[in-house]
Amino acid sequence: MRTNTTFGSGVALPGTGIVMNNEMDDFSAQPGTPNAFGLIGTEANAVAPGKRPLSSMSPTIVLKDGKPILAVGAAGGPTIITQTLLAIIHTIDFGLPIQKALAQPHFHHQWTPDQVRIERKIGEKVLAELRDRGHTLKLYNQMGATQATSFRNGKFEAAHDPRLKGKATSY
Repeated sequence: MRTNTTFGSGVALPGTGIVMNNEMDDFSAQPGTPNAFGLIGTEANAVAPGKRPLSSMSPTIVLKDGKPILAVGAAGGPTIITQTLLAIIHTIDFGLPIQKALAQPHFHHQWTPDQVRIERKIGEKVLAELRDRGHTLKLYNQMGATQATSFRNGKFEAAHDPRLKGKATSY
């Protein structure tokens, strides 16, 4: 059985087509041992009643003057939080249309392993600068999967991460 990766556990209920989830990897089967994404749980995350799993889920709605202007979420284990934040920064702070915002290079760092996971498309100049500053890099061709909807210039814009197959339609 797979844990906490694409398509759930890989186990389907016979005759239903329903794939069982695999969130048990978000609990700490053995405190101090990394899960499939390198996250290390503690006794607080042990598999036991009343305990809570590690989780990076962070569906987010951004409001302006009390009205929603951006809804964003992602898949990708511990990179979910970083992807969500990058989408917010690129749309709100840099004013990019949502589809262009989601196309920007992704990067991620977590406490352990001590490395910057980063997409190659960020460019050699940035990669060299990070190395010069002492960062250990793990390069990816693509990383993550973010989806978002924004309200911009009086209309809704939907975006599906361009790293994946699929299409979003704006209205």
